[in-house]
Amino acid sequence: MSIPLPERTTSALGSLSPREVVAELDKHVVGQAGAKRAVAIALRDRTRRQKLPPELAQEITPKNILMIGPTGVGKTEIARRLARLAQSPFIKVEASKFTEVGYVGRDVESMVRDLVELAVTMVRGELTAGVVDRAKAAAEDRLLDLLLPGQRPQADAGGLPDPMARTRERLREDLRAGRLDERTVELDSAPAAMPSFEVVAGTSPEEMGANLKDVMGSWFGGRGKRRKLRVPDALRTLAEEEQQKLIDAESVARLAIERVEQSGIVFVDEIDKIASRDGGSGHGPDVSREGVQRDILPIVEGTTVTTKHGMVKTDHILFIAAGAFHVSKPSDLIPELQGRFPIRVELEALTRQDFVRILTEPKNALIRQYTALLQTEGVQLQFTDDAVARIADYAVRVNERTENIGARRLHTVMERLLDEVSFESADLGVRTVVIDEAYVDRMLGEVVKNEDLSRYIL
Repeated sequence: MSIPLPERTTSALGSLSPREVVAELDKHVVGQAGAKRAVAIALRDRTRRQKLPPELAQEITPKNILMIGPTGVGKTEIARRLARLAQSPFIKVEASKFTEVGYVGRDVESMVRDLVELAVTMVRGELTAGVVDRAKAAAEDRLLDLLLPGQRPQADAGGLPDPMARTRERLREDLRAGRLDERTVELDSAPAAMPSFEVVAGTSPEEMGANLKDVMGSWFGGRGKRRKLRVPDALRTLAEEEQQKLIDAESVARLAIERVEQSGIVFVDEIDKIASRDGGSGHGPDVSREGVQRDILPIVEGTTVTTKHGMVKTDHILFIAAGAFHVSKPSDLIPELQGRFPIRVELEALTRQDFVRILTEPKNALIRQYTALLQTEGVQLQFTDDAVARIADYAVRVNERTENIGARRLHTVMERLLDEVSFESADLGVRTVVIDEAYVDRMLGEVVKNEDLSRYIL
């Protein structure tokens, strides 16, 4: 029986307007309205393109986005949340890892191959969810065969089940009720398929090593194993085997490639690190940086990348690049690459009020996270408004005096603030700890006041 394939990703957001996309992003990222508008429009354009005739849709390329702003202001989080909202394959890569002194970095096409692997995992997970019940039923039958050796029961001539069938059904009831959990069965490993080793053009040495390791493991370690497992573990193992039988690998690969081509998102961070300073010196590291830009260019323009799951066209993948551009400028990128990122948005540095909002408003607000962590041990944290404001003050002050790392500073400040209660929480028992302004001053005051100390601790 064929397994119904999941609907295409673009249909998941067909009913969301750009305004609604921004509203969803507001639940997780504070401020940066311009960047949110840009990504929301880019996402909506994908939905619009899907509704056009194929011959016209092929001509419309994604409006790639270049985010410019200091570290820790939400560039990566906006892209990540957008991909999660769209249920799109998403990968974040550091542009700097494609270049080292002497250009010994990874092959740039690896970003597309990694994106395809993520999409394959996504599609397989969706298909698996649709066959869980059938796989569990088949696994139960196989496990009952192990627990009750012999031929499977059949109805007698009079249409009545034979005694073996009644015994089998009683055993099935015991299995579902958990009364057989302590028993063990011997389980044969599923025979491994004949492994294949395919060398894809442009594959990096580490990827070839990983593929070769898989092949060698299949040859020498994947056959002939017989294991003793407890009944729950055996049932889980058999269910996984049955799921794999019910899922067509070719369909998974085909749908994954389609999803990457039509709705994939690649976030290229630290793109300013590969920009040539002041137009480049014509030699040294600037040559390496420009070489990486020219390697990235065809992927952003649209090319075909060979992966082990098939050929992938990158024409309609959405690329979002980001960089602080403290030393270099966007104009220091090669003109061809600049032209492939027509939408540019500048993200603003975070203010004290932004820090207060980050601590309290988002669904994953830091205060909410720490409160939930300590609540698992019976300690209830209560933050007063003046305490939250003072935490934000200290974070802003440290960012001004040392390196400005944006909202990431709040993580170090919160760790220092709650160091004492986190260490003693297991011994405190059930109690409430009030974090007020005085508590914040006691834990952070001296560290922030001493600039040399704050450089090491915060």
